[in-house]
Amino acid sequence: MQVHKYDVVIIGAGGAGMRAAIEAGQRARTAVISKLYPTRSHTGAAQGGMCAALANVEEDNWEWHTFDTIKGGDYLVDQDAAEVMAKEAIDAVLDLERMGLPFNRTPEGRIDQRRFGGHTRDHGKAPVRRACYAADRTGHMILQTLYQNCVKHNVEFFNEYYVLDLVMVEDENGVRRPAGVVTYDLATGDVHVFQAKSVIFASGGCGKIFKTTSNAHTLTGDGMAIALRNGIPLEDMEFVQFHPTGLAGLGILVSEAARGEGGILRNSEGERFMERYAPTIKDLAPRDIVARSMANEVREGRGCGPNKDYVLLDLTHLEPAHIDAKLPDITEFARTYLGVEPYTEPVPVFPTAHYAMGGIPTNIKAEVYANSEETIPGLYAAGEVACVSVHGSNRLGTNSLLDINVFGKRAGIFASEYAATADFLPIPDDAADATVAALNKLLDGQGTEKVGEIRKELQEVMDADMQVFRTEETIRNAIATIEKLEARYENISVQDKGKRFNLDLLEAMELGFLLQLAKVMSVAALHRQESRGGHFREDFPNRDDENFMKHSMVYMDAESEFEGISGMRFDTKPVVFTRYEPMERKY
Repeated sequence: MQVHKYDVVIIGAGGAGMRAAIEAGQRARTAVISKLYPTRSHTGAAQGGMCAALANVEEDNWEWHTFDTIKGGDYLVDQDAAEVMAKEAIDAVLDLERMGLPFNRTPEGRIDQRRFGGHTRDHGKAPVRRACYAADRTGHMILQTLYQNCVKHNVEFFNEYYVLDLVMVEDENGVRRPAGVVTYDLATGDVHVFQAKSVIFASGGCGKIFKTTSNAHTLTGDGMAIALRNGIPLEDMEFVQFHPTGLAGLGILVSEAARGEGGILRNSEGERFMERYAPTIKDLAPRDIVARSMANEVREGRGCGPNKDYVLLDLTHLEPAHIDAKLPDITEFARTYLGVEPYTEPVPVFPTAHYAMGGIPTNIKAEVYANSEETIPGLYAAGEVACVSVHGSNRLGTNSLLDINVFGKRAGIFASEYAATADFLPIPDDAADATVAALNKLLDGQGTEKVGEIRKELQEVMDADMQVFRTEETIRNAIATIEKLEARYENISVQDKGKRFNLDLLEAMELGFLLQLAKVMSVAALHRQESRGGHFREDFPNRDDENFMKHSMVYMDAESEFEGISGMRFDTKPVVFTRYEPMERKY
């Protein structure tokens, strides 16, 4: 067991991880551990923009942004977190500008801004231009900019190291806190332990639970599952955002920026159907509303194509020069993957699993909760892996790139401040034993089950039963299927028995994470007998503030069961209110 010693260890080198590293790296000895080369992280796939009430193009202020975030999240947003994010958004954008990010500019040379779904002026009266952008490559530009600045500050990266466990130890006061993490070096097959005073999870989402997803192959929820296995609850996992415009049949993302620039959704009759569902802001309604509206058009027989299973995104009324200037990547995707020319043909689109609103529960300092009230000293989380609940039950477009920068920065600052006064906890001699045993079990296994087959069946049942529309029947069917797949998972084997670059082995580990998270997601969805944001129960189609205005908290607990499902314990956490009372969500 090789042991490395750092003050701060950051798991993940996407936007949140590298923004944390820039802060922590200037204050403490910092290591960033990533299963990918940093500039391949999934932040680079974000297209449309990062919002802030700069008011460069139209009148705007942070309070309107706060209100839109809370209303967009269907009032399950912790309002203190939304206020922090909206206030600090302006500095977050200007920080990136100072670091060298090439934003699009107005003729006067200011950062340009465009419209995005759910962002309004004057508390919902009309759409507002709030999204700062770099064409439709904003996430890519953020990732490159942050990486260059990490290099500038001499942050140490351990690339292609997979974090497989968190080492939790009781200190002299009997308080459980992190002592480090256990990792697997892809290049050598060796296990390394990183000892740390503070640990930051920034490992991204879990979209590969679903078959149709905009997420990369690597988004398998590792950080969430590792936290869950170490007694930490997961918050609001039932809320998954299905981005309205994935390329039909593929899930590859077509940015909301296409609608922000004037794109229109049409059904088989050529109707601009969003006028019926959200008459005020139409195609720029929040994503949950647009995704359900699209799925409903298909269900009611107004879908397009030979199988009538998608709708159309129409850009043909826009000038080709405007499309080329503002949407170069996504139009190229349409040409490459669907053979469609966006200048003259509408693009086939349908909702795709995009973003997990839930995750590891944190407060506004990015400190991780051990339960509904107490935080764990020295443990932090930021980005999609975390749930500070700034997104509630539905994230507004462009708030994710903002979230990673605001709370990534906060995680880096608070983690390094904690490390300045804390001591290292000793790493137990058996810290890596469970990880090594799990790896050896997979390598030595002679089972007949294949990882790819189980993953395919998991993704298919989640697409069928846990997507845009859900009922108790579909959720219970998903859980029953997951439990069968868990039993089969015990009988898997990997074909590659080598040590070097054994992706077979790591995909088998990732499948274990996916199965656990799919079960947590389904259990939380079963409990929430209402419809709110990204979670729509057809058997409970209304929002129920009296019984469900609270966050879900699911624990892994071998001694417990919930609704006949063993190994799960369920709890809740109150929503934080400051100034906005729940109201009807009209657009």
